[in-house]
Amino acid sequence: MALEKLSILFWRSLLFTASIVAYTLPVRGQETQNAIDKQPLPQQTAVNQVEATPKIHSLSDVQSAKTSATYLLLTPREKNSVSQISQATTNVVSVTDVKVNTTDKGIEIILVTPNSEKLSVSGKTEGNSYVADIKNARLQLVSEEGFRQEKPVTGIASVIVTPMDANTLRLTVTGDKSAPVVELFDSQTEGLVFEVSTTASTAQQQTTPQARPTTTQKQPAIELDVTAPPETGYQVNNTNVGTRTDTPLRDIPQTINVVPRQVIEDQASQNLGDILRNLGIGNAQDTSREIDSAVIRGFTVRSDNGTLNNGLRDAEAGRAFGSNLNNIERVEVLKGPASVLYGQLPPGGAINLVTKQPLSDPYYSLGFKIGSYSEYEPSLDFSGPLTADRSLLYRFNASYKNSGSFVDFQNIERIFVAPVITWQPSSSTKLTIEGDYQNTRLNPEQGLPTVGTLLPNPNGKVPRSLYVGEPTVDGARYVNGRIGYNFEQRLGNNWSLNNAFRFSYENNVYYNSTGGSLGSDDRTYTRRVQSFYPFVESNFAQDTHVFGKVYTGSLEHKLLFGVDYTHNVLSNFGIYNRTIGSLDIFNPVYGQIPGPTPPRTSPYIKIINEDLGFYFQDQLSLANNLKLVLGGREDFVSNGNSASEQSDSAFSPRVGIVYQAFSSVSFYASYSSSFEQQTGVDFNNNIFKPTRGSQYEVGVKTDWLNDKLSAILSLYDLTKSNILTSDPDPDHEGYSIQIGEQRSRGIELYITGEIATGWNVIGSYNYTDSSVTKDNTYKVGTLLPGVPKNSISLWTTYIIPYGSWKGFGGGVGINYVGDRQGDLENDLTLPSYVTTDAALYYRANKLQLGLNFKNIFDTVYYQSGDTSLVYPGDPFSVEATVKYQF
Repeated sequence: MALEKLSILFWRSLLFTASIVAYTLPVRGQETQNAIDKQPLPQQTAVNQVEATPKIHSLSDVQSAKTSATYLLLTPREKNSVSQISQATTNVVSVTDVKVNTTDKGIEIILVTPNSEKLSVSGKTEGNSYVADIKNARLQLVSEEGFRQEKPVTGIASVIVTPMDANTLRLTVTGDKSAPVVELFDSQTEGLVFEVSTTASTAQQQTTPQARPTTTQKQPAIELDVTAPPETGYQVNNTNVGTRTDTPLRDIPQTINVVPRQVIEDQASQNLGDILRNLGIGNAQDTSREIDSAVIRGFTVRSDNGTLNNGLRDAEAGRAFGSNLNNIERVEVLKGPASVLYGQLPPGGAINLVTKQPLSDPYYSLGFKIGSYSEYEPSLDFSGPLTADRSLLYRFNASYKNSGSFVDFQNIERIFVAPVITWQPSSSTKLTIEGDYQNTRLNPEQGLPTVGTLLPNPNGKVPRSLYVGEPTVDGARYVNGRIGYNFEQRLGNNWSLNNAFRFSYENNVYYNSTGGSLGSDDRTYTRRVQSFYPFVESNFAQDTHVFGKVYTGSLEHKLLFGVDYTHNVLSNFGIYNRTIGSLDIFNPVYGQIPGPTPPRTSPYIKIINEDLGFYFQDQLSLANNLKLVLGGREDFVSNGNSASEQSDSAFSPRVGIVYQAFSSVSFYASYSSSFEQQTGVDFNNNIFKPTRGSQYEVGVKTDWLNDKLSAILSLYDLTKSNILTSDPDPDHEGYSIQIGEQRSRGIELYITGEIATGWNVIGSYNYTDSSVTKDNTYKVGTLLPGVPKNSISLWTTYIIPYGSWKGFGGGVGINYVGDRQGDLENDLTLPSYVTTDAALYYRANKLQLGLNFKNIFDTVYYQSGDTSLVYPGDPFSVEATVKYQF
């Protein structure tokens, strides 16, 4: 392959990186000597700190800062802080670890500092929360953006430590029903200790640390990075998908929507499509509900070219007739071009599936679903420590599904297992090894003839339950799985290394008696039996990146340098077409025997796709409320088989800016790009260039109700260019040229979170104007298929939080999708529709019951299709769920 030399270069660069890491790792003896030599610094309380150790500002530094553009962006209070620094120079204390221990009164929270350096604290009570600002501290954790622990003990809802700016930390401890009582102590061996009692009290919270008593009883520490229990809310504040680093959503200059686990469970989602409709995202043209293929911002994102699994490109993430959701913690959708971080992707965006990770506290859950069409699905989710010190953790998810469908003879049977092991020998090192296996048998969905369903048929209306295939012949078996690891290593205080690898595999055998057409009598449906035997695909994905913080004067840089490589092999051992009798769609008779197997209609094909990319990113803090994101990536891609090979390269830039006008409001603007390889040549034998996507986006992100409710409003202009269109030269018949262009412009509104205790909501509105802007075949202004002008989704639940009815609740939701075109010819319009769902819940401490009613008004609608076939949506159905946690 043409990329062999580049592959060798990649592996050499990886080895070089490893050697640098080995060289930079501190020697344990030297660490000890440094700890002995370092003396505690005196506590500073009058001045807000500005720079991290070891750099200490000089007076000239501060004076020059006053004349910079950065200084002009500061608030009066921040300018006053800079003036104070000109009178006294200080050092910021590093918080190198956060520990949460259980005590006889509740918990203790320890902010670990080098040599137990003291911290200055300003604490107060706000509602059910105790909030403490530490003004001379900076976090130095593996997770660069902070720490979050949900429900460490009964009575405490959460413990959160986050950086407010470059020199200030905020600790927030929220009680379940009332604010906890907090006492402060200075530890002689660790750092600052917050003793938290769950007993309600109106006493004024202590703000001055005292000497720590020596009789404090504590239980084994709760480990930091893997202790969070399953998510219980609708809001997710941080994500990795937008920057490959753990970054607050408000600091990313691009729209990212996150659907967490709680929404998936509340709605009893069956597949990825059910999840994505919360974001106004529907199925792509001519695809069934079983295949994970979606339209994002006007452009198709398929499961084999736009889906990520824990941040790694994964062709198998949803191809095998739907993603299994039992081990999915949340679904993240990065909207718009994202090639700067992930290589060749469609311009609409990327879908990242985040899987469940091990927990440090024992967690056991047994679930069972039963529903319409003889559906039943038992499942289990076990997790916890394997060693006494909790350095070795595990998680194991498994399920078995068996279900029919509203379509006759259509069924599915699926076995799924997903084990995960995490080893964390120290706070600086973490290794996670995970895999999954899925075995699926089903009769594939065939769709229905458009004439007689969406279009009138003189013979009558075709029922939604009609199966146009041959049940005695049809069937598919999909076996797919993946295995990989993720390794994290902190390199000193400011740098970390991440290396991830995944191998995925899929083997399919497929028999499908369809692909025909409706005869002139509008009732005789001709068929053929198409067999794929077998279809095999394997995919290697590897990513290595280094992340670190550096400072140039008063500016903070979060730098990311990385290299990734994907190697995809697709083998098709042959397609066989056999004859079979026609079917009367108004009086179907099944049991027909297909004709003999002819020679295969296509030869053995082996296609190899490779992508080697080098990327960088700088998250630059120009001021406390002004951040700039710069990034670029160079890709080298190759596509080839035994007959031909094509290699291309592409550079993908991104630039964005975020201005935090208020603590809860951020404005942003960005430009991003993407590319996809386009194979083939024109009449003059010139290789086609990659298609390109470019997007301009502006928006505002807000947090309300003490950061419990979030909203994003965005406007975008997205263009896809270098699209193939027919060569207009009459002597070049059958050839194409690359002048086609399509454009999508729109407005999006997304809201999610908790309105009040127990009341959650997730909703979206999308206006999308997408059309052809340049083409030799289609008229300018032709609408892109599968894209509604307007779509609205709203889902809300309420669980009674207190009293004798505590745990009872319910939910209701609506989903509106406007008219869409069935194809680029704009010959068929799929009509708009509205569906309504509802749910009833009971949730005790260990037992959770749910009863979901979907499409309660039995609306007839078509989620995708063209002039030949349409795919009707699900009618009214009921699903009951039981989950017991212990």
